[in-house]
Amino acid sequence: MPQHVPASPRTAAPRSAQPPAAPPATPRRIVFLTRRDLGNPAAGGSELLVDKLADGLTRLGHQVTLVCGGPAARRDYRVVSAGGDLGHYLRARRTLARQVGDCDLLVEVCNGMPYLAPLWHRGPTLCLVNHVHTDLWDMRFGGGPLAPAGRLGRKLEHWALREGQRRNLMVAVSSSTADALGAIGVERDRVRVVHNGVEEPGPQLPRSGEPLFLAMGRLVEYKRIDLLLRLWERVRLVTGGRLVIVGDGPERARLERMAGPGVEFAGHVTEAEKHRLLCAAWLLLHPSAVEGWGLVVTEAAMCSTPTVGFDVPGLRDSVDDGVTGVLARGESSFAAAWCSLALSERRRASMGAAARERAAGYTWANTVRAFRDVAVEAATGQRPAPVTASAPIPAPVPVATVPAARIPSGGPVPSGGPVPSGGPVPSGGPVRSRSGGSAPSGGTVLTAAPAPAPVPAAPAPVSAAPVPVPTVPAARTPLSAASAAPVPAPLSVPASARVPGADEGGAPPSRRK
Repeated sequence: MPQHVPASPRTAAPRSAQPPAAPPATPRRIVFLTRRDLGNPAAGGSELLVDKLADGLTRLGHQVTLVCGGPAARRDYRVVSAGGDLGHYLRARRTLARQVGDCDLLVEVCNGMPYLAPLWHRGPTLCLVNHVHTDLWDMRFGGGPLAPAGRLGRKLEHWALREGQRRNLMVAVSSSTADALGAIGVERDRVRVVHNGVEEPGPQLPRSGEPLFLAMGRLVEYKRIDLLLRLWERVRLVTGGRLVIVGDGPERARLERMAGPGVEFAGHVTEAEKHRLLCAAWLLLHPSAVEGWGLVVTEAAMCSTPTVGFDVPGLRDSVDDGVTGVLARGESSFAAAWCSLALSERRRASMGAAARERAAGYTWANTVRAFRDVAVEAATGQRPAPVTASAPIPAPVPVATVPAARIPSGGPVPSGGPVPSGGPVPSGGPVRSRSGGSAPSGGTVLTAAPAPAPVPAAPAPVSAAPVPVPTVPAARTPLSAASAAPVPAPLSVPASARVPGADEGGAPPSRRK
């Protein structure tokens, strides 16, 4: 039976020091339609993102309801369970009509199986996409008797995103996801990119004295932990140490049977234990075949832990290859990078520091504000005017204000494209690619990109001398034909770090253009 979890009463103490929230602009009543609540044992990064958005919008004064399948927990916003994990897809429409009622905006979270909300919901609809499951349907259903189900699922997902949502805006969590939507025929001018945020971590805890390597995530096929276990058999002969796998899922029993010496399965852990492991680990290992963003990469970066992953969609956005981690193009190069970084404390420390600096620009406050701008556009058909300063979100959500930088007439123009003389640099403007040029158009990048340091307004020019302007760092975007950078040279691995039995086969699927 559907269950309703009412919003929990908020304590007065944290609110007493805060001014009353101003009445929110349209849309006031927002409903998220998603597969799982964050309290579901199978919840992952998508559920965390939706929870942060729902909670942040609630703190800004919006009335938020989440409709999901399976178990639900008590939140500061209203949660309604529409039935079981799969059955709720059929009950979603009736649950909205009977238990939720009218809303100003319905946000359909598309995670493979669509709700087809635009076909039955009368009112503005916004589609939130973590990643397109194109190749994952075959990975999930294989080539056996269930293969037709995989082909049907892929066609249904593509049709729902391309045709079912053709009149609606879409939010992608990364440029890779925006590219994937474009590849299946979604018009780029309907896509808005809103990056994930990250929590401010606790104090930095000690690094492990012995080699400790960490993999973290839901244990499902596309995360490819089985591939990591095979590579570990080669790598441990060079590095020694332990491989700790955090998370649970349907693949766990099979993976435990595969595991060799030095492998530990930690299952679900508390946030405190998660932070301790991220700080203690020498490297985060992320062998996934595809991601929308890779939240755990940013969480590890906040603990100064670099990542070794594959050069696949999503990880291209969250890992700056050669700077905050390494993106491998095959199994052997993954193992070589793993060994090379394990044997070089100096390189690990340098990459870890760069990773923390980059991750500090991604905040949940920026993510919530950028998403709200898209929600206003979806509900009203008008894009909000650029904001040069933002009022703080009531605690505990942190605040980052991004004043607009001005370029004095005659001054040098930062790399990344020309800026009109004396005009403001709007947030979400041209984004520099790795080659230094402007990123190709394709989806609008909003203010959830890394927040630059505040730039003071320049005084009126009093002489002809140019006024230097600091270059504002920008989020890395995927490579494309319009801005291609040279492929980094293969890693040089010491003779002592040669991986036994390595070969170059088994490269993961890639969408590099």
